[in-house]
Amino acid sequence: MEQLHARYDRHTWEQVTIGRSGAGVWRLSGPTDHFLKSVDGGTELFEEAERLRWLRAQGLPAPEVVELGGDDRASWMVTTAVPGKSLAELGGDEMLWTAGQITALAEIARALHALPVADCPFDRTLDVVVPQARSNAEAGLVDETDFDQHRLGRTALDLIKEVEATRPDREDLVVCHGDLCTPNVLLDPDTLTVTGLIDVGRLGIADRYNDLALTARSLGPANAGMFFEAYGEVPDPERLEFYRLLDEFF
Repeated sequence: MEQLHARYDRHTWEQVTIGRSGAGVWRLSGPTDHFLKSVDGGTELFEEAERLRWLRAQGLPAPEVVELGGDDRASWMVTTAVPGKSLAELGGDEMLWTAGQITALAEIARALHALPVADCPFDRTLDVVVPQARSNAEAGLVDETDFDQHRLGRTALDLIKEVEATRPDREDLVVCHGDLCTPNVLLDPDTLTVTGLIDVGRLGIADRYNDLALTARSLGPANAGMFFEAYGEVPDPERLEFYRLLDEFF
């Protein structure tokens, strides 16, 4: 990281704490504004960079990858700072959004889900993700203190059995963001234009409910109905619950 501080020594570094990506994130303000994301080793940022580039090539708003690298301690990715504010910021602690903001979220979800599945090289179907969930559970990589309220006190090894037992027998496959929550959608508050999709490390082909379930949870019950109406979906409670359960492992 020392080399990054030297390379961006004309920037002011401010750590970003909103969101739950598990990575260290900093806003670099200076001659040009950037965001830096860093994780301890691994290849996840390289995979996310590939997804960001693919998403931009499809014409959807996403940051541009400026730099990608790593050393024996960490890997990092520097991206451009897109304008606008996250929906999480706009909603505030009271989770109050306007109808226009929620409609903008529904519209970007529809645009993403309308991309041709055949053109997406990233596989996040259940055949891929359920075994990953079991592997994470068996390796002790699941944060059991971060489960949804009604699952607190249970173990990951217990929950993975429920995932496997309740796995849907069909998937309505689209291109999913994978974590389409309010911190990960940036919006121009004046024009209500979505300016960027971020934290796309789980982007890929999956059931549309992989996104819808997490979006509705992020909005809260008071706003979820407005989102589903704008998206054009009558929600299926069982599919919502399954994909929220599956999310506990990532």
